[in-house]
This record gives sequence, C-alpha cells and structure tokens, in this order.
Amino acid sequence: MPFRAYIGIGSNLGDRTAQVRTAIARLAALPGTTVAATSSLYETEPLGNASTWYVNAVAALDTDLEPAPLLAALLAIERTMGRTRVAADRYASRTIDLDLLLFDDRVLDEPGLVVPHRALHERRFVLTPLAELAPDVLHPGLGRSIAALLANVPDAKRVVRLPG
Repeated sequence: MPFRAYIGIGSNLGDRTAQVRTAIARLAALPGTTVAATSSLYETEPLGNASTWYVNAVAALDTDLEPAPLLAALLAIERTMGRTRVAADRYASRTIDLDLLLFDDRVLDEPGLVVPHRALHERRFVLTPLAELAPDVLHPGLGRSIAALLANVPDAKRVVRLPG
C-alpha cells in the first residue's frame, strides 16, 4: 500500500506558475508515485529579504518511496529545474522549492531529513494550500489538525489564491 506524502511547492523566479506546474509534472513522473491531488495556486508574500512574491501550492502524493529516497528525488527535481541552494541565505530567491511537509503519520528527525517539516505549523503560505487538501489531517508531532493550525497561525504574511 502506498504512503501519503504532502509536498510544498514554491517559486519566485522566472515564470513562477509554470515552474510550479512543471514541478508537479515531475513529481507525477517519479517511480511508484501518483499525484493524488494538488491545491490551488497561491501568490504569497516572501519571507526574509526576497523581493519577489512566490507562487505556492501543495501536492498530495501516493508513493511507494520511503522518506529518504523521496527527499532525494525532490532535491534532484530542484537541481534539474535550476535551483541553487545558498547556505548563507535560507530565504534566497529560487526557481523552485520542494519541501517534504508530511509523510503519513511519521515523525522523523535524522540528519538531512526532518518530518513533519520543522516550520510547517508556523507558515501561512504552507498551511493555506495544505488545509485546502487535508484540513482534517493531524500534524503527527503536535496532534492538531491542519485546519486548526491554520486558524491559529501567528504568521501575518499575505496569501492570495490565484484565479483558475
């Protein structure tokens, strides 16, 4: 039986919408993986010193991949789409960003692999599209639903659903 994983997707360089759609297509092409659902696209105010707003979405995957190989595949997709990671600036602009948000009800804290994503419960731009897909899913570390986390998130950054 496949695992259910939720992937946060974001872009603030180039054709942001096309980058997000390309990433979703590449997720669907992963071995043993189906994109079960995708959220709407949202334009979101950036964190840190990035000057361009992001386009963000969340994809629900049904996958046979375990968390570590899935994360490796996400990083490979980022590289093929031109992502350059800047260690000194974690909020640097990027062509694409793929984050493993949730993986079934697992809690993992290993070198290079933390699930649920550490900042999931603090970020409106992640919780809004995730709540669209999975409002009743529980954050396995906090025991609260995604909808409840969104209702109480202190993040005041703007998140605007794009038409279509």
